[in-house]
Amino acid sequence: MDMSNMDHSSHSSSSSSSSSSSSSSSSSMSMTMVFLNAHNTPLFSTQWTPSSNGAYAGTCIFLIILSIIGRLLVAFKAVMEQHWLSAHLNRRYVAVAGKSTEAGRIDTDPDAKVASLVSAQGVEESVKVVHRATHEPLPWRFSVDLPRAFLFLLITGVSYLLMLAVMTMNVGYFCSVLAGAFLGELGVGRYIQWNEHGH
Repeated sequence: MDMSNMDHSSHSSSSSSSSSSSSSSSSSMSMTMVFLNAHNTPLFSTQWTPSSNGAYAGTCIFLIILSIIGRLLVAFKAVMEQHWLSAHLNRRYVAVAGKSTEAGRIDTDPDAKVASLVSAQGVEESVKVVHRATHEPLPWRFSVDLPRAFLFLLITGVSYLLMLAVMTMNVGYFCSVLAGAFLGELGVGRYIQWNEHGH
């Protein structure tokens, strides 16, 4: 009889402890993320914790500049992509005596534009500039793909740093990232849009 009472009490205490632990875990799961306005929110590490209003303002200015740099990098990559594509598609051929095979092929190309070229010796030669429109990917070249990958690495790194700043849920950091994105787009957004619509 005493054992059954003991089992019943232990069962009820264990069930109450499990229900209290489940309620505490459910309450922690249902916590909502809210913006905070503390001026001592760490950024990227505990060493970077503003200790005064001036340090907090400096941190916000840094985030604005970092966000502008992010947009500048995207615009620079867009301009370089256009440059790499133009260098690949635009080819210049000079019709020279003894090179009739190449010259004959260019003469039959309907996309070729006739022009004239004065060489270094002062002789005017017949030239055709060929522009071939294509949607194929460019061939892999070390001199193009290495800088492209490095630019993408920088853009990704800056983007993740900005994301970590926003994830602190500090309203000042959040607004600073948005302000930098706005200013960066205002300054160089036309280069990004020009590249996207130029293809």
